Amino acid sequence: MTASSETARLLYGCMGLGGDWDDTPYGSADVERAEAAIEAALDSGITVFDHADIYRQGKAEAVFGEVLGRARGLREKIVIQTKCGIRLGDGVRPGIYDLRGETILRRVRESLERLRTDFIDVLLLHRPDPLADPREVAAALTSLHRQGLVRRFGVSNMGAPAIRELRDHLDFPLVANQLEMSLARRDWLEGGVLVNTAAAADNGFPLGTLEYCRQNDMRLQAWGALAQGRYTGRPRTPDDERTAHLITTLAEAKNTTPETILLWWLQRHPARVAPVIGSTRPARIRACADAAGREPDLSHEEWYDLWLSARGAPLP
Repeated sequence: MTASSETARLLYGCMGLGGDWDDTPYGSADVERAEAAIEAALDSGITVFDHADIYRQGKAEAVFGEVLGRARGLREKIVIQTKCGIRLGDGVRPGIYDLRGETILRRVRESLERLRTDFIDVLLLHRPDPLADPREVAAALTSLHRQGLVRRFGVSNMGAPAIRELRDHLDFPLVANQLEMSLARRDWLEGGVLVNTAAAADNGFPLGTLEYCRQNDMRLQAWGALAQGRYTGRPRTPDDERTAHLITTLAEAKNTTPETILLWWLQRHPARVAPVIGSTRPARIRACADAAGREPDLSHEEWYDLWLSARGAPLP
């Protein structure tokens, strides 16, 4: 049975598919690499695939569409999520955010064409656009919904006030908020702990966002969940090295992989965090399989041991 984006424990992030971040056309080798990554994700129990229209300048969606075209019946077994709202810089114009209604409609049509599908399961608004009129944004999303082009909607990198304002103009729920969350990126966690301490001034995470999402049944999706390998092969600091050793010890004790321990740390939080993994290496993707198929096997003490090790300082 295919998990929905609201129930999936793990998502596969497709940002690494499609070749380079330029306008060089992708080739057959890029399609084969995408096919191998998708197969590894499916083998690991992952059925939700996360895209954005800007990934590899659209090539990530395009190679995914090539794979869909080759694999009969695959579309019915998976959930496709994509994002819009960022315009990349092109050497002449700088990158900006763009959530004008006409832009949303156009970018979704372009994504549908690249992905070779009749509908998108979930569309996320990639970044807040300060010039966006929430009524105009809501009208565009409503049009896509009524046409059957997008089934569900969410946001990415947004705090509670912006989400609340948009929801006031919608007749359907927002189902997800995708944020950078990992054992290395902990401001989402520590913001609530550092209240009434001097360190709170250095934490920029919008307070109340996690609680708002939980209260409104918005699934938190964690991009950057594996922390760019800081604890599984590429440590940067002594704290990273110490934490990597602890993660390896826990993985051996629980008959799983270090990658799974990292993902379990996120999944153990009561906010129902769904990590997004973005590796294109099949072996590393399969190393995450236990996070897709098993409940997080971390005790209260083990979870705190990992947090304290990564932060390198006692709690206030």
